[in-house]
Amino acid sequence: MGIKLIVDSSSDIVAQEAEKAGIIMLPMDITFGTEQFSDGINLSHREFYEKLVETDELPKTSQITEQRFEEAFKKEVDAGNYVICIAISSKLSTTFSNAERAAEKFPGKVFAIDSLNVTIGERILIQYAKRLIEHGMKADKIAEELNRKKKNIRLLALLSTLQYLKKGGRISAMTAMAGELLNIKPVISITDGEVKLVGKAMGSKKGNNLIVQMIEKDGAIDFFMPIATAYTGLSDELLKKYMRDSEPIWKPSVHAIPSYTIGSTIGTHAGPGAIAVAYFRKDAD
Repeated sequence: MGIKLIVDSSSDIVAQEAEKAGIIMLPMDITFGTEQFSDGINLSHREFYEKLVETDELPKTSQITEQRFEEAFKKEVDAGNYVICIAISSKLSTTFSNAERAAEKFPGKVFAIDSLNVTIGERILIQYAKRLIEHGMKADKIAEELNRKKKNIRLLALLSTLQYLKKGGRISAMTAMAGELLNIKPVISITDGEVKLVGKAMGSKKGNNLIVQMIEKDGAIDFFMPIATAYTGLSDELLKKYMRDSEPIWKPSVHAIPSYTIGSTIGTHAGPGAIAVAYFRKDAD
């Protein structure tokens, strides 16, 4: 009897990576006009951005249904396994509530965790869960630990353009135009499970500096825990520049920080050219 990790594609863990890590990834569906794809399975992140920059209308993503979760849970429980399911923030999608309802049908066997995060913020919680499984912790104790530690996760992102927020109706056309003219780069975070605007900078360099300042102000990073960076679009040049600018923060503690691509869940609204960092703060005690 083992423990299986089931996650959704909003973590930006793609099918091939999930299979290699022994994780079950349930994809969200992405619709471009009349074309429908399974996120991270038959639509890579690169293909997603190639389509995104070519379309005037934003693609639509759909949540994972209760039925799909129930089928995945039943398969593992019938095989004699416990299940830890980690899902996108309940404040950003109904996916977690669907997982929670499905998990209630397998009491003591399936534990649904609201990550209160997305993309690499969700990913590092999944990586921590995998570490706990490998260390032999029991499923119920893992669930307790993840719910405790998830409150320490910080995700900060710098957007390169406001156009995709405008397309999605998140900001007005006037605000987007003014921002573009002034070269304003918004800094967003995931705070209490929701996307929040936490700062604005004029230009990418000042935006990088603002993220560095926010991390330094926020408190000590726990470098014994998973940490990740990521970017949207087809090039990681902006992320490489950020890593050079922020070397004083991480260089003394780790040799390198892994980087990933951000997929459709956040990429749809952020657009290409965004960068992000996610980490655990050290426990206050």
